[in-house]
Amino acid sequence: MKFLKFTLFAACLSTLSATLASGAQKNIVLFFVDDMGWTDLACTGSDFYETPNIDALAEKGVRFTSGYAACTVCSPSRAALMTGQSPARLHVTDFIPGHPFVNTPLTIPEWTQALEHEHSTIPELLKEHGYVSAHLGKWHLSHRDGYKTGKEDAPDPDFYPQPHGFDVNIGGCEKGAPPSYFWPYGKGKDLETKKKNTIFETLPKDDQDREGEYLTDRLADEAVSLIDQFTEEKKPFFINFSFYNVHTPLMGRPDLVSKYEAKLKANPNTTHTNVKYAAMVESVDEAVGKVIAKLEATGQRDETLIIFTSDNGGLKPAATDNTPLRQGKGGIYEGGVRVPLIIDLPGDGASRALCHEPAITMDILPTIFEAIGKPLPEAVTGVLDGHSLIPLLKDPKAKLERKSLFWHYPHYHSMGAQPYSAIRSGNWKLIEVIGQNKIELYDLSSDIHENNDLARTYLDKTKELYFELANWRKSIGAQMPSANPDFDPEKPTGVSRKGNIKAAAPLRD
Repeated sequence: MKFLKFTLFAACLSTLSATLASGAQKNIVLFFVDDMGWTDLACTGSDFYETPNIDALAEKGVRFTSGYAACTVCSPSRAALMTGQSPARLHVTDFIPGHPFVNTPLTIPEWTQALEHEHSTIPELLKEHGYVSAHLGKWHLSHRDGYKTGKEDAPDPDFYPQPHGFDVNIGGCEKGAPPSYFWPYGKGKDLETKKKNTIFETLPKDDQDREGEYLTDRLADEAVSLIDQFTEEKKPFFINFSFYNVHTPLMGRPDLVSKYEAKLKANPNTTHTNVKYAAMVESVDEAVGKVIAKLEATGQRDETLIIFTSDNGGLKPAATDNTPLRQGKGGIYEGGVRVPLIIDLPGDGASRALCHEPAITMDILPTIFEAIGKPLPEAVTGVLDGHSLIPLLKDPKAKLERKSLFWHYPHYHSMGAQPYSAIRSGNWKLIEVIGQNKIELYDLSSDIHENNDLARTYLDKTKELYFELANWRKSIGAQMPSANPDFDPEKPTGVSRKGNIKAAAPLRD
C-alpha cells in the first residue's frame, strides 16, 4: 500500500512538473517571405532550388499542402497577419499604394492605405503577457506621407512597426522592396548617393567595411544578435523575420548565382531555371538555418513556435514557375494565393507530418495565442477571421470547425488581375470576376490548375457558393468597385506613369 501511495505521489509530481513545463511561455519566430511560390522549396516540389534548412523544419513540424495567403499581393496579407482579420474587413485590399490604373471599366473603392492603429496587432497583444517583440525586414503597412500631404514618397513613421507594438524595428518602413540587395541597399552611381537613397532609415548609414554585404545575410545576423540579447534578458520573445527576398529586383549573392549557373548548365531541363531567383531562395534558407541554429545554441529551440510562410504566390514568369498552379502573384487563380506553410509546435506538436486541411494567413494570430496558452480579448475575437491551427498541429488529420476560406481583391493589377472575389469550400473553389457577370467553379481535388470550369455543370453548387460569398462580403463590410461612368472602351486601359499609359501584362497560366 505504501508503495502504491508513493507511486501515485510520484506520478502526480511528474504530471505537475510536465504541466508547469508546458505552461512556460513559448517564444515565437515567424519567417514571412515575400513572393515565395507554393513550389519554391525542395520539400514542396522544386527541382532546382535548394532549401535544406527549411526542409529540415518541415521534417520536424507540419507542412500544410493547402496553405494560403490572405491576398494575391503583399500589404493586405501583412495586415491580415498582424491582426488576424481579413483584408476585406480591414479595407487594406491592395499593395500600398497600388497601381495608378486609368480608364478602367470599374472604379476601385476608397481603400485604406495603411494599417490603422485602431486594430490590435500580435506584438501589442503579446506585450500584455511580458513579451518583447522585434520586426526585421519588410513592413509595407505605412502609407507614404503623400497620402496626407501630397509630398511624394516622404516616409510616415507614425505607422512603422514600433508604433504598432514592436520594441525593435530593423529595416521596416513604407516601401515594398529595396533599390538594391547589396549594402548600402540604395541606388545611385556612387556610394554616398546610395547611402542617401537607401531604403532603410532603420539601419545605420555609417556602417563601415560592409562592401558587398547581402541584405538577407545582414537581417539574419541582426536576428541572431537579438536572440542572444533576449535570452540574456530572460524575456519571452516574438521575432517577425519578414524577408524582402524573394521580391524583385532579382539580385542574388554572386557565389550562389555562380552555383546555380553551373547547376543549370549541368541539367537545363528543370521546371525552375532562374539562377538569380534560385540564389535568393537559398539566401532565405541560409537565414532560416542561422536563426534556428542560434535557437539551439541558446537552448531556446524546444521552447519556440516556428512558423514559415509567404505573403502571396510566386511572381510568374519573371521570377519563378508555379506549375502545377495557374498564374501567380497578381492573378486570380491558385498561383496567386497558395503558398508554403510550415509550422513547428514544440512539445506535443506532430512531426514529419503533412496536413491537407486548408489554412490561411489570418490563422496565424490565434495559433500563436493558443500555443502560448494566453486568451485573446473579446474585442479581438469579435473581429477575428482566422482559426487556431493547434488542433491540426497536434493531429494533422483533424478538421477545423470552418466551412470556407474567402478572398476579395477589388482592384486591377499590372500582372493582369481584374477585381474579383473567391471562396474555397472543401475542394470546391468559386471565383467571381466582378463587373463581368463571370463566375467560375473548379474542383481542386482533380483540377488544381483550374482548367475545367464547372459552373454550368454544377448549378446548385455554383449558386450555393456564390450566395455564401456574397453574404460573407456583406457581413464584413467588404468594399466593392463601382461602374466607371468615364470609361472609354476606345481608349487604352493601363498603368499611368508620367503621362504614359502602360497596358497591364497578359494573364499567364
